[in-house]
Amino acid sequence: MLALRPSCELCDRDLPPDSTEAMICSFECTFCATCVRETLFDVCPNCGGGFSPRPLRPRDRLAKYPPSAARVVKSLDAERHAALLARYRAVAPEKR
Repeated sequence: MLALRPSCELCDRDLPPDSTEAMICSFECTFCATCVRETLFDVCPNCGGGFSPRPLRPRDRLAKYPPSAARVVKSLDAERHAALLARYRAVAPEKR
């Protein structure tokens, strides 16, 4: 089950469970769509993977399966991310 992290790992923007702005990679790294588009260029700074919109959990399931309250915020390691961008930016996520 997805953790539904409450915020963007880069800018700490709130991403509630019903947010259509939440993006995740296959390891559930969670970022807002703005950071994915304008800063990360669809390359996860943690794993090099691409992003997909985070699925929405049905409201009636949130009480039984609550979202995570743990905020994960990391500053971008620009040097490491530059290397990932050089390697993956021109490669479609499904071919990485």
